[in-house]
Amino acid sequence: MRFPIAIELGDNNNAYGVTFPDVNGCFSAGDTYDEAIDNAYEALEGFLELAFELGNEVPEAGTVEQYKDKSEFKGYSWAFVEIDVTPYLGRSKKINVTLPEYLINKIDKASSNRSKFLADAALKSLSA
Repeated sequence: MRFPIAIELGDNNNAYGVTFPDVNGCFSAGDTYDEAIDNAYEALEGFLELAFELGNEVPEAGTVEQYKDKSEFKGYSWAFVEIDVTPYLGRSKKINVTLPEYLINKIDKASSNRSKFLADAALKSLSA
């Protein structure tokens, strides 16, 4: 899942601050722009691990378009943190799915992991 991040620009005296508009309470920072993005991934990963342990749901990822014009993000730049949220959705469960052979072949050409492909497609479709 791709989470937008709002980056407050830093300078020689202040770090670059990172806010996740879709993930209440998840923040990060870094001394450089690139470090701020790298640290944001680690912050989101830690947040999701804790949320899973507490039984909380994975937040839905929005879009930059939803937030870019809001006053609280004036002067911020934008990037994304992409993270596989499937480990934080609960135990995996085997199911039997019937699909046309054509679709199975297309899925197999697109991905080496059929289950992950279908899980990602379902998440994307359900969050739209």
